[in-house]
Amino acid sequence: MSKKRGLSLEEKREKMLQIFYDSHDFYLLKELEKLGPRKGVISQSVKDVVQSLVDDDLVSKDKIGTSVYFWSLPSCAGNQLRNVHRKLDSDLHSSKKRYAELVDQCEALKKGREESDERDMALADLKAIEQKHHELKDELEKYRDNDPAAFEAMKEGIEVAHASANRWTDNIFTLRQWCSNNFPEAKEQLENMYKEIGMTDDFDYLELAPIPLKTLAD
Repeated sequence: MSKKRGLSLEEKREKMLQIFYDSHDFYLLKELEKLGPRKGVISQSVKDVVQSLVDDDLVSKDKIGTSVYFWSLPSCAGNQLRNVHRKLDSDLHSSKKRYAELVDQCEALKKGREESDERDMALADLKAIEQKHHELKDELEKYRDNDPAAFEAMKEGIEVAHASANRWTDNIFTLRQWCSNNFPEAKEQLENMYKEIGMTDDFDYLELAPIPLKTLAD
């Protein structure tokens, strides 16, 4: 014997709505969770089903004191469906109007673009020009490094990096001086630590040498 098929979400929604329509009453969620199984809706899914009905304005929800009540009347559902129907009618009317406008635009754009030998030649010329444009663009990209604007941007970047490096060098010297002043007894240990991390005797500020244009171009 095949296993009985469970209710779909839409079927569960209909079953829960029927509870409200039959009774015209107000319910707490825990009451609905007890009534749901009688309609074939397991109690664990009642909360989600009811919330989906609330989201679609088919069930009303309100907090009274510390309790949350749910209710729905057939007349409320009818009003909701009529509102949905009116909106869909309005959307359909707008869509038809927009479709007619697009058809008119399409027809207007076709004028002057009828197939002809002259138009085919013009399109062929346009395609050739576009191809040449792409070739020149690719060729120009090869010389991008020699672009004066790119060179200036590179110079500015080098200057910023140089200033940043020397600013950190200055911070390191300041820190070393602070350590010397506050921990004179640890001078030897500090010198060993400096050497271990790469701070040798020639550690100093960086000098910014001029960049030869020829070297940059190469």
